[in-house]
Amino acid sequence: QGAVKRQALYACSTCTPPGAEPAGICLACSYECHGTHRLFELYTKRNFRCDCGNSKFKNLQCKLLPEKGKVNSGNKYNDNFYGLYCTCKRPYPDPEDEIPDEMIQCIVCEDWFHGRHLGAVPPESGDFHEMVCQACMKHCHFLWAYASHLAVFLLVGMYLPVPPLTKAKSLEDAGVVLKVEENEEQKKEIKKESGVEHHDTKEEKESEQFNEPSTSSGYCSKFLQKFPMEIAEITSEFSFCKLKELQSKPFVKKDTATFWPSNWRSKLCTCEDCLKMYSELEVQFLTDECDTVLAYENKGTSDQETERRDPLMDTLNSMNRVQQVELICEYNDLKTELTDYLRRFADEGTVVKREDIQHFFEEFQSRKRRRTNRMQYYCS
Repeated sequence: QGAVKRQALYACSTCTPPGAEPAGICLACSYECHGTHRLFELYTKRNFRCDCGNSKFKNLQCKLLPEKGKVNSGNKYNDNFYGLYCTCKRPYPDPEDEIPDEMIQCIVCEDWFHGRHLGAVPPESGDFHEMVCQACMKHCHFLWAYASHLAVFLLVGMYLPVPPLTKAKSLEDAGVVLKVEENEEQKKEIKKESGVEHHDTKEEKESEQFNEPSTSSGYCSKFLQKFPMEIAEITSEFSFCKLKELQSKPFVKKDTATFWPSNWRSKLCTCEDCLKMYSELEVQFLTDECDTVLAYENKGTSDQETERRDPLMDTLNSMNRVQQVELICEYNDLKTELTDYLRRFADEGTVVKREDIQHFFEEFQSRKRRRTNRMQYYCS
């Protein structure tokens, strides 16, 4: 499939030990090609293509797809592929580390960090959605301008979410002031009481026509003629850059990681200049809310719910009573024998492969034929 947008990955220390080139394998290859090897779980990484069986593996051919390119030039690797994590370059779990500490993944470099090695005390796990490590904050320096408005920060000893940045402006902020004469209502009352017909002047008629909703080109041209400066200021909002506005205000850079709420990516500017900057820094994914690990997990949950219909119950509902009883008996026999068969693999700690399942069903069908050939039963 090429580089998968996000997938679970493993590294095999048996095939690629320290000193060899780093390589990553997909979940399917971890079962099929590396079932008895020592693996490191890398959790999920973005835009990665499985390396199993390519030139990085000297004595292994992929069983699922033997013909592969020599290398995957688009893949990115770090110390995780040797089972080392964080700035301390230690394994996880670390048998020599007696300090209880959870690890948090940076959403930019995708390395994992001990909470105590982030330069700031992490908030409670439910108080933030994603983390950007210290090194990536230096690389993505523009994020500091957003941090004071969006990130979950240390304020008076507590992490508090700052209200989200908004782009909307009032008409008054945009420089458009609607002038209404204070005695307008009084004039109307005087007209009614005196019974005098009011004859509009030319200017008043134009004003009334201007205030009426219209889609005609005449209306637009009159509006442009009457408020050229105001229109220029309002239309400039379409090329509005959130980042420039934030950078014009004071903000503080620190040598720490930052923690962000769930909707922070949608607040990043997507003007032409900012998109070009994201591309140059190779962080275009920051504007993609479907890139998050949570979105990946939610998609997996949704797919499972779609496939959760029970085929056995659908089949039973289409049968008569006799067929239903026979099917249930056969199902129970299959369940008992399959459970006993799989228990051996669990006790030995070995992986169940495709050929094992095929062998089981061949034996099961053979035993079934021997039973049914002994005697036939008929219902009158």
